[in-house]
Amino acid sequence: MGVVGDRIGPVRSRDRFLQGESVEGSVRSPILSSWQRSRLLGLSPDQSELPFKGDFDPDTALLRAAGPVLDRLEVIFAGSRTNISLADGHGMVLARRFGEKSMVKQLPPIQILPGFVFAEQFAGTNGIGLTLAERRLCQVYGAEHFAERSQSSACTAIPLRDQLSGHIEGVLCLGYPYTEADPALIPVVRKAAEAIERRLMEQSSVRERGLLQAYLDAASPARTGERGVDGHPVGMAEFLRSELEQSDQTTLKEKATELMSADRRAVAEVPLSRGRWVTLVSRPVTSASGVEGVVVEALLPEDSERHAPAPTPHPSPATPPGIRTGLAPAPAGDTGGRGEVRGLVLVGEPEVGKYAVAARRRLELLAEASNSIGTTLDVSRTARELAETAVPRLADFVTIDLPEAVLRGEESPRPTTEMHRTVVHGIREDCPFYPVGARISLRPTTPHMRCIATGQPVLEPDLRAAFGWLAQDPAHAERLLSHNIHSLITVPLLARGAILGVASFYRSTDPAPYGDDDRSLAQELAARASLCIDNARRYTREHTLALSLQHSLLPRDLPEQSAVEVAHRYLPAESGVGGDWFDVIPLSGTRVALLVGDVVGHGLHAAATMGRLRTAARNFAELELAPDELLTHLDNLMVRLDREEGGDGPDSASTGIVGATCLYAIYDPTSQQCTMARAGHPPPALVRPDGSVSLLELPAGPPLGLGGLPFESVEIRLPEHSQLVLYTDGLIEDRHRDVDVALDALNRALAHPDRAPEETCRAVLDAVAPEHPADDIALLVARTNALPADRIATWDVAADPALVSEIRAASVSQLERWGLEESAFATELLLSELVTNAVRYGSAPIRVRLIHDRNLICEVHDASSSAPRMRQSATTDEGGRGLFLVAQLAQAWGTRYTTDGKVIWAECTLAAA
Repeated sequence: MGVVGDRIGPVRSRDRFLQGESVEGSVRSPILSSWQRSRLLGLSPDQSELPFKGDFDPDTALLRAAGPVLDRLEVIFAGSRTNISLADGHGMVLARRFGEKSMVKQLPPIQILPGFVFAEQFAGTNGIGLTLAERRLCQVYGAEHFAERSQSSACTAIPLRDQLSGHIEGVLCLGYPYTEADPALIPVVRKAAEAIERRLMEQSSVRERGLLQAYLDAASPARTGERGVDGHPVGMAEFLRSELEQSDQTTLKEKATELMSADRRAVAEVPLSRGRWVTLVSRPVTSASGVEGVVVEALLPEDSERHAPAPTPHPSPATPPGIRTGLAPAPAGDTGGRGEVRGLVLVGEPEVGKYAVAARRRLELLAEASNSIGTTLDVSRTARELAETAVPRLADFVTIDLPEAVLRGEESPRPTTEMHRTVVHGIREDCPFYPVGARISLRPTTPHMRCIATGQPVLEPDLRAAFGWLAQDPAHAERLLSHNIHSLITVPLLARGAILGVASFYRSTDPAPYGDDDRSLAQELAARASLCIDNARRYTREHTLALSLQHSLLPRDLPEQSAVEVAHRYLPAESGVGGDWFDVIPLSGTRVALLVGDVVGHGLHAAATMGRLRTAARNFAELELAPDELLTHLDNLMVRLDREEGGDGPDSASTGIVGATCLYAIYDPTSQQCTMARAGHPPPALVRPDGSVSLLELPAGPPLGLGGLPFESVEIRLPEHSQLVLYTDGLIEDRHRDVDVALDALNRALAHPDRAPEETCRAVLDAVAPEHPADDIALLVARTNALPADRIATWDVAADPALVSEIRAASVSQLERWGLEESAFATELLLSELVTNAVRYGSAPIRVRLIHDRNLICEVHDASSSAPRMRQSATTDEGGRGLFLVAQLAQAWGTRYTTDGKVIWAECTLAAA
């Protein structure tokens, strides 16, 4: 890999890249990003000169810690062509070691002498520069180096961190010929880095031990002994452990840590449990070697002294470096008043206290994030909750970019090309970020694209030196920099292998740049938010599918009919689509059926079950079934559905659909009678023309799906221009409101008989519907009409075939009075066939009715329950063509049964007639 002579692998890809071709997918993402930044900086592959600083301090803490480790590495790699380099946090080489001594004579000065700077902005892609940019262990092979001089070598580099602060103090890099690349080098360099970091920690411990000794040297045993136990100084640490509860100890140490991080004299009174309190005092102290630190002492009331145990003269060896707890007498010169005892709580450097405070605040932020992110199943709201959690404790400004597909609940096939600014949140609103809703086009060199490509967060400590970020939009970047934006962390929002977007955290008010601890915290916050966003995305997808299915199954356009004026509303629940539906079904004889139902449950299955029930109800309605009979058929259907889908075996899975409620009403405008039955559904409301409102008392009936229980119909006369209001329980049921309160609000909203149905729907939803409905709401308002008596003609006919001609003549006269002379011929034929069949095959009494509505309707009633049947007659048959003729002349025809017989009807358009 990376061989120069074979012209394959990275060599060929690098040549193509330098020629301006795309090499994405053929080169490792970190290497390609580094190449792009190098070209953006204007670097040339044949560039050989690097900045040189010969005046660096040869006795830094990093050099002291790394010296013995470098010596050990030199022994390990003795005889090999391995070059061992130690660089500082800016990429300047501080020390070098060589496995083979003769390499010093063979290599150019740039690879031998300390002082050369290998930061990426000067040297291009190399081990030291890439490690500082990626802030993790990196390997660079052969032609992956940007500079020509390094094409024949490979290297493995790892960052060296201060374990207290997390800051990168330097880089340890092993260079070797590409032919000697070995995976075993990785654990070797890791162990070496751990050893250097451990020695850095030991240096910190030495400083803090010096601070403790300075405090002890300044103590006054005689003075403290006067208030001790058995002549010994008061054992403060032991007293804290034995007398104070764990929560009190934690509170005391947290406050002491904050005082130590303040780096000044301070006093704080700390309340404890059971009404007790402790006064903490912090003051500076300097060790014999000149290390400056802070001590924090506790002052307790005298009554606590009497119960204080024997002292512990030295800090516990288990105490971590940077925080020293223990017992010590009060130093000389202290002016504590009588009635108090004091002792040491913490001693250390202020920076250590700051790190401890920062670590605790990070933990608190993560704990808060668990409760504050993901409170809803809304993608945009969840993204905003991430931003609100991070500001101001982690970031001053947060922007979140999501693909448009994710906002719709889908996975984005091209997330990098369809990013939309979803959230902009910060400590103030005047910062000129791209606004919410803007389309974001990202260049490959930006931190945002780098974090998407690698799946890892990208830290840019200094945005003025972040050339990829600056090149995205120089004018926009300059405006942000003018608002003191100086540091950035970009984190990919990843969940279950899918890229959901990018979160960017900016710092402006804190002069300190972001560090690796901040990057880890941002990554943890983003990881938690990503799962919540993905859950919200999946819910949004299912909700959208269910809502689309629900709307596709509901009536799109209500049929034309004259019986009622209808308005309707459907409002889905916030938490998920349910199975509510409504329908308006024209029936024969100008009648109309009104239907409202509610399937138990939510989601796709409830919507699909609703569609089945609605289709079945329309089919049963076409059979002219009475309301109680129709509900019985729907009940049987629900029982079958539950049996088929639930199954009886042990492996069957329950669908959660256990039933439904329904209200079915048939209104006849010729008689103004309305027949209704309900199956466990809320009763309808009736608004009479005088403005009185009442809930109709209908037998409740069992919900659909129980099986075997009867339903009962009720017939009620509705005055003309009454309003019949049908609704589902989502309108009146709300966990924050009593049902009676909702019904009272419904009555008040309906007490306006002069309103049109559309206005009634609007008023009811405004006044009664919950602000955040937990269930679907279906609302159907029907204002009744009455067919004038002069548009109905009725004749009683004796069972005598000779009287058929009289009916024909009477019908023609009636049509002339209605101005329908053109319909006379067709009507004569229809009535002749229908009345003849009734006389010949039916039973008395026989009654004929003509109805002049939108269409012309001919009805013949007789007392027989046998239905006529149309058949295909042979050419030699003398009869059997009557119903065939009726079917040809009429737009529709059929039979409906009544309590005292049947009605054969035929309907034809006035134009056709």
